[in-house]
Order: sequence, then C-alpha cells, then structure tokens
Amino acid sequence: MALQSNGFPAQNLEGPSMSLTRRSLIHGSLSLGAAVTAAPLLPQVSTAAEPASSDARTKVVLLGTAGGPFPDNGRSGIASALVVDGQAYVVDVGQAAANQVFKAGLPYDSIRAVLVSHLHSDHIADLYNLVWLNWKPRRGGEVATPIEVFGPGRATGLPEKSGGGQVATVNPENPTPGTVDYFASCVAATAYDVNERMRDTERPDIRTVFRAHDITVPAVGAGPHGPYAPPVEPWVVFEDDRVRVSAILVDHPPVYPSFAFRFDTADGAVVFSGDTARSDNLVRLARDADVLVHEVIDIDYFTDQQIPPKQLAHLRDSHTDVADVGAIAEAAGARTLVLNHLVPADVDAISDAT
Repeated sequence: MALQSNGFPAQNLEGPSMSLTRRSLIHGSLSLGAAVTAAPLLPQVSTAAEPASSDARTKVVLLGTAGGPFPDNGRSGIASALVVDGQAYVVDVGQAAANQVFKAGLPYDSIRAVLVSHLHSDHIADLYNLVWLNWKPRRGGEVATPIEVFGPGRATGLPEKSGGGQVATVNPENPTPGTVDYFASCVAATAYDVNERMRDTERPDIRTVFRAHDITVPAVGAGPHGPYAPPVEPWVVFEDDRVRVSAILVDHPPVYPSFAFRFDTADGAVVFSGDTARSDNLVRLARDADVLVHEVIDIDYFTDQQIPPKQLAHLRDSHTDVADVGAIAEAAGARTLVLNHLVPADVDAISDAT
C-alpha cells in the first residue's frame, strides 16, 4: 500500500525552502503487500523527485488536508482517496477536490464510490462538481458505471442556537436535507446547463451517472441534541469485489450524523476518521487497522490567538487535539497514523518543527 499526498499546490512541491519534515507529510510512501499480517507497515519517505510508489496495488491518496471551510495558504480542502487495483474510492470532497483528483492522475471513470462523512461545507464543497464537471459525452455503445455516493440522510432536527435566542431558518420546508436531497437540488439548480448540453452535445442524462444514497443509522438513541455517537458496532454501507466499507457514528457536535469509515481490502484495512472529538466508536472501528487517517487540531494555537471562548469550546468539543491523537491510534492498535484535516490549515500558521 502506498501513501501519496496532493494537499499542496503543484508549484510548492519542489520549493527549495521546503524542509524534509514537510516533504514527509506531502510525499510519505507506505508499501503494503500480502505479508501485512506478518510485518508492521513502515513509512518510506519520498520527495517530488522520487514520487510515492506507483506500482502498489492499494494506495491512500491525500487529495487535500485542510480543515475548515475557508480557503487557506498551501492546502486544498479535505478529500482523500483509496485506490485499489486502479479503482478509486473517495472520502469527502472539499474545495478544489475535483481538480485535485485530476492532478493526482486519477481518471474520473476510475471512481467507483464516494463516501461523505458529514454535510459541513468543507467536506462537500466540490461534491456535485466532481460529477457535474466530469460529466461528458460518450462514444457509441460506451456506458459509464454510475458512481455510488453515500452520505448522511436528513437530520431529525436542528441544534439550539448557541447562547439562546432566535435565528432565521433557511428552507423551512426541509431545513436538514440529506445527501439524496443535496443532489436533487443541485441537479435542479443546474437544469439549464444540463438540459442544454444533453441536447447540444448528446450527453447522457446526468441523473444516470451517479446514484445517491442516504446512510441508514442504527437505532441507538442518537440525535441532533445528543448523544451524537453512543456506543454502536460498525455496520456495512457498501461492498464490491475490492472493498468492504463500514461506517460508525463519531462525535462532532452539534452535527448529527457524522461518520467515520473503514475500508477492508485484500491488502489491509484503512480507516478515515472524518471530523470527530476523541471517540470510543472510532477506536472500535479502527481496531488493528493498517492505516488510520485521523483529523487533528492544535488547540494551543487557537488559545494563543485568544479567540472567543465559545468558539474555542466548540473547537475543543468537536475535534481531536494533536496531544490526544497518538493515544487514539495506540488504543486502536493501528499500525500507521496519518494526520489530515489539519487545523489551522495555513502552512505559515504552524511551523514544521511544531
């Protein structure tokens, strides 16, 4: 299994001022073969001149590592891909992800499925764009395999306004749309472009090139007012001849539901945490995983910035501090820990040494 990262713009990959530490984050290479159960997974650092191994059957590609909705200096929005036998399975589709898929050399037609951890803007900014911008005419007799998209369904309610008081509600008829609703609305909003192109360039009906699914959550008493991630066993949401994908609820208040995903393959297991505070469910999902890709935040940085106490409390309650993430990986018995959804995301905010 190889690990690649395309979270930085191409022009920065070979910058002379970039340290080996940052190169390690960008181009760390992990090889995983049939002997995965007999030997630990060892990271092999490579540089832009020595790209991560391209002959591995199974690869993890970090398309973007920035946490948060705001564009930042040096990193693209959160998005990852697991590539197995040339087929890609994408996890979260943040800003610029459609372009990052192209830069990573992943053919659009290789994407078999997309898994969405939760419906925050930084995780779905390019979700419809991934389909819409790659939707194209087909040669006679050529049929594209629809991309299977899995994500949260409608939430059962909205959280109370922080600090009390009243707040306006957008789209009161359906104020908590799910993944299926999202795609239906996007197709409707782009109907002129879609209808015109179907007539002018003989493109197929865009509704036939993807299939959106709302993930059904087990009845464990979770909800929009908490608990957000009560104890639950992982459940399978997607399976084909290359991967089996399981989901579990994780703790990202006040968002509900919020998922982590585990991919089991012939070469080993890879877990993507999504956004989460420290979570026993996540540890359960990541048990003995070969690679755990986990979000991280530097709370001390925001404390030093003296941000308002409510904002600081929100960050602390809904994300995992850098001081805690190693213990989570150890508790799970994960062989390799990879950090993503980095907050702060600006490469100038946190030094390489830190």
